[in-house]
Amino acid sequence: MTVPVRFPRFFVTSPAPCPYLPGRSERKVFTELKGPHADALNDALGRIGFRRSQTVAYRPSCIDCTACVSVRVVTQEFQPSATQRRNLKRNSDLVSSVCQPWSTSEQFELLQAYLGARHPGGGMASMDESDFADMVEHTPVTSHIIEYREAPDKNGDGVAPGRLVGACLTDRQGDGLSMIYSFYDPEHQTRTGLGNYIILDHIRRAAQEGLPYVYLGYWVDGSARMQYKIRYRPLEKLGRDGWQRLSDAEQQQLINSTVGSQSLGQRLPESGGKDGMPLVPQPFSFTD
Repeated sequence: MTVPVRFPRFFVTSPAPCPYLPGRSERKVFTELKGPHADALNDALGRIGFRRSQTVAYRPSCIDCTACVSVRVVTQEFQPSATQRRNLKRNSDLVSSVCQPWSTSEQFELLQAYLGARHPGGGMASMDESDFADMVEHTPVTSHIIEYREAPDKNGDGVAPGRLVGACLTDRQGDGLSMIYSFYDPEHQTRTGLGNYIILDHIRRAAQEGLPYVYLGYWVDGSARMQYKIRYRPLEKLGRDGWQRLSDAEQQQLINSTVGSQSLGQRLPESGGKDGMPLVPQPFSFTD
């Protein structure tokens, strides 16, 4: 007997103030990831613009706005810019480790420092260590925490692990790596560009593993916090006709507009704007 296909139930959140564009509201459609086929469902939804937060996959479903656009880097064809090459060289001494999705106090302390400097008063600022553990450990799909540490310290008792300066919660999908949430030391005395380095390292990892893409989440045209995502070439964006590559001219124009904003005194984070998760669920029209 053929087992009937069971489609996931989808829900939509109530409208809430948009965290990226002042004066606008946002809605999200989402579904639960669970069961033995959670990885396959997450892969399929990721290809049509969904993101994961713990056991939920979501995407924007705003009534009068389409500013949030899913973007991904084509890893095999990636060409670092001169600035990105300098970043890779400057941070090449960092030691990276792929860890199981278990939270640590060291990671949480780094997250607190990052949020306090880059996103004070943001939606995650009130997270406690238990909340952080939920974010990392409540995953029904193949996930890891990738840690970035400085060189190990030698002492009389042997070699101690180097200081943790960055970390990223990452999903391994069938066609790429999806960067769920990254954080790093925002006020390191000697290092700069740690957020960008974490992205560059993910591109390198994906290419070495034969994975064609690194998913960066949503790029929001008009949101200064999200402009760092357009600096990676080649970049594809998801539209009504599927994934399409930004032309060199189009991407350069977007990069130039970002530089123009910086010259006007707008401080743009190197890697900071984060994709939020759904809140209050309401029944959506697609149900099983």
